[in-house]
Amino acid sequence: MYLIFALSAIIAPFVFLVLLRMSALKGMSLSAVIVIAVAMLFWGVEGNVVLSSVFQGIHKTLTILWILFGALVLLNTLRKTGAVDRINQGFQSISGDMRVQAILVAFLFGGIVEGAAGYGTPAMVTGPLMLALGFRPLAAVTLALIADSTTVAFGAVGTPITVGLSNLAGADKVFFDEVGIKITSMDIFAGTFIPFIVVCILTMFFGEKRGFRYALPMLPWTLLIGVTYTGSAILYAHLLGHEFVALLGSLTALAVATFTAKKGFLIPKTVWKGALQKNFNVNRQKSEMRIVTAWTPYIIVVALLLMTRIIPWLNELTLTLIDFSWRDILGVEGVTSAWEFLYSPGTILTVAAVLSVFLHRKNLRTFGSAVRDSLSTMKITAISLIATLAMVHVFVNSGMNTQNFLSMPEYIANSLASSLGFMWPFVAPFLGELGAFITGSATVSTLTFSPIQYSVASQLGLDVNTVLALQLIGAGAGNMICVHNVVAASAVVELSGKEGDIIRKTLIPAVLYGLTIGLVGFIAFHFML
Repeated sequence: MYLIFALSAIIAPFVFLVLLRMSALKGMSLSAVIVIAVAMLFWGVEGNVVLSSVFQGIHKTLTILWILFGALVLLNTLRKTGAVDRINQGFQSISGDMRVQAILVAFLFGGIVEGAAGYGTPAMVTGPLMLALGFRPLAAVTLALIADSTTVAFGAVGTPITVGLSNLAGADKVFFDEVGIKITSMDIFAGTFIPFIVVCILTMFFGEKRGFRYALPMLPWTLLIGVTYTGSAILYAHLLGHEFVALLGSLTALAVATFTAKKGFLIPKTVWKGALQKNFNVNRQKSEMRIVTAWTPYIIVVALLLMTRIIPWLNELTLTLIDFSWRDILGVEGVTSAWEFLYSPGTILTVAAVLSVFLHRKNLRTFGSAVRDSLSTMKITAISLIATLAMVHVFVNSGMNTQNFLSMPEYIANSLASSLGFMWPFVAPFLGELGAFITGSATVSTLTFSPIQYSVASQLGLDVNTVLALQLIGAGAGNMICVHNVVAASAVVELSGKEGDIIRKTLIPAVLYGLTIGLVGFIAFHFML
């Protein structure tokens, strides 16, 4: 019975959003009420812990809304300066095929943003960019979420590994690099197919000309791009460690994808534009803006994200100079929400938007207009996110109770471990997905479940690093379906209220990813190791 109570944070959102097709505003509000009631009535969580967790969710919502605002204001500014038209023309010069564009933007450019920033930023950047390129809104956000998966374990310069595994005994740089190598080795099969899966979802669910037959001709090229990413990821993990795998792997694959697409190598001759918005017209008038100038704001974003994370003095400055973090909320020790303002991707995106006004020789009124447009898009999202994150933090903080129970996520993990020992290599990635689905973070999922994964692996005599790699890969796949990522990504393409429709589409590849990597893990342990 207590397992059912613990699973309420998973069951309620699934029923309300996916089965009953409620909006996130209504569905997550109801889910939050249910989980809070369960926590107080059955788990023994006291009112002050619940209230501090709700305030933690509200504060965390502000940090996400700031990133959302930055992504929107940058895109809207670039629309008004004409940079988006020039970027669109640049993609047309590479390929007018939307299947190719989806891989270039969602998987490869998104992978670069993931490697530099993480924290759900890629979908908030690539979704609206694809929208501006003519993709239908539902297609843009769905593809952005699915594509942001393989690179997630190495996101934000390796944060899911360095922070997610930091609470394990003996965690150091050598250990992190060893797990990183395991991730790239285990993911070479599933990760290689993600570009093709992106194309399959695009052609099977969106547009007038739908069907697998429109995806199949892209199989050779997508496999080339997938192998380029996963193969180079293994190389970079061995040579440089875990920090720059996503960034350098995506850059390498982007170079190959751009070159081969321009040459038409392995690209079908028939151009597919089935997911194009109705009445969408590409501006054919040749822009006077250079393509490098149009892309410069995004280059600035990636550069600033990297500099603030790898240059020691700049990293310390941005983490400490303006700190809006709220520690020990309402006096409850350990209930904390971090918001280092200058370190936030939202600040960097906003700075890039301001700089783009001067780079593109416009006046500041352009930025002001972009701000107004961006704020009008975010109205409903704030409430949806507050409900979602309040539920999440009550769920995660439920270990602070009067009955000496484990927290709900730990209770779920232990219940699974006790009954599925032999199958654990198959189960491990789904535990990672489960954590990411609820918490919205591969880092938090790994931080929560890595001690359990470590303990189960040790008890069963399994290779610990491999089990932890399965956890991290699964957490990356869970990024496709985590509720607050879906809510935020929906908002940037003005699809608030359609979150259930999006999860129904991203759920398919998320489950397939988990099944594939779970099967690889099971075979590796029981037939190869």
